[in-house]
Amino acid sequence: MSDVRVIKAALLGAGTVGSGVYDILQWQKDEMPKKLGAVVELKKILVRNTKKPREGMDSSLFTDNWKEILDDPEIEIVIEVMGGIEPAKTYITEALHAGKHVVTANKDLLAEHGKEVLDAAEEHGCDLMFEAAVAGGIPIIRPLKQCLAANHLTEVMGIVNGTTNYILTKMTKDHMEFADALALATELGYAEADPTADVEGYDAARKVAIMASIAFNSRVTFSDVYTQGITKITAADIAYATEMGMVIKLLGVARNTDTGIEAGVYPMLIPADHPLAGVNDSFNAVFVHGDAVDDAMFQGRGAGKLPTGSAVAGDIFEVARDIVAGSTGRINCTCYKNLRIKPVDEVQNRYFMRMEVEDRPGVLAAIASVFGNNHVSIAQVIQKSVGEGTAELVIITDQVEERHFKDALLVMNEMSIVKEIPSVLRVYAQSE
Repeated sequence: MSDVRVIKAALLGAGTVGSGVYDILQWQKDEMPKKLGAVVELKKILVRNTKKPREGMDSSLFTDNWKEILDDPEIEIVIEVMGGIEPAKTYITEALHAGKHVVTANKDLLAEHGKEVLDAAEEHGCDLMFEAAVAGGIPIIRPLKQCLAANHLTEVMGIVNGTTNYILTKMTKDHMEFADALALATELGYAEADPTADVEGYDAARKVAIMASIAFNSRVTFSDVYTQGITKITAADIAYATEMGMVIKLLGVARNTDTGIEAGVYPMLIPADHPLAGVNDSFNAVFVHGDAVDDAMFQGRGAGKLPTGSAVAGDIFEVARDIVAGSTGRINCTCYKNLRIKPVDEVQNRYFMRMEVEDRPGVLAAIASVFGNNHVSIAQVIQKSVGEGTAELVIITDQVEERHFKDALLVMNEMSIVKEIPSVLRVYAQSE
């Protein structure tokens, strides 16, 4: 191996993902000469505390000084797995300006400042790879940028948060309420101590912004993605969905329409025979529709030390191959269009609505009249008496613009015959 080229790299962060990347690089060392035409070797690992023991990692590589890495001409690849916006953004930008190639798993940074760092990579002829930023170990960024590049993609959607998928799976299969399912997810380590980013949909929204930007070749940022979480989903909603032959999933949905890009994250009812309906527990899956490929689905582990480490290491290998071939900076920012982002009020969806109403003649007709006056068509109704003069009404609409549905909802909330509207959810319908 003495005549094999050695490419030096630095790892920023030695947490869960960092330790996974470290392990994979050790396991692959003997394979690298054949796979890459080189060996990637870690020279430095940036940590906050160099004295803290980290099992299985060589402590002689630890440094708490970023300048040691930035100013070292031997280090050609910087691998950022720290997370968060700062100091990661500064480190990545400085590394690119210094001519170093970057591999990152940082969805927060890319969803908000992707253009800035991609522009820096292009300016300096550097690779910037970020496969691990979306859906953990599932290959989706490279397929969108390369394998599916000959398609006009009209939809990319899926389950891109394992915590919420685990919670909804438990609510569906074990008939648990949200709070109990969340407590179990926390106990098993699927949910963070503060689960807000997961259960409110923010984590998924960042991933949707990244995927939509690549799929539609136009910049979509985190703030462009309409976001709704799963905290208000109840066992009653799950039961009605099951009765209607559907399941509830937190879906990230991005569509490229004639009138602009739609991007949202929301709990949605999806037919039980749709491929995504069977993606359970902490698994993720992404569903893509293109004019040439038709439908394609990517499924696997969406998080974790080794699945995410696998995606990071795959990017490191790609950068190493580019360095050996002298072809770095081939594919950077692909957002060459400037498409309109549609306001959520213009987005069309079907809706599921659960309401408690007075149990007497004429109530359903009155509600249907409100819908009709606001351009909302009813597709399905379930009515059940719950006693004491109250009936539970579940309505699924046909596709309608959000603003029309909101107008109808506003009227119904003021109707004396309507006692409560505890649940309004969207129903997934594949775009034409």
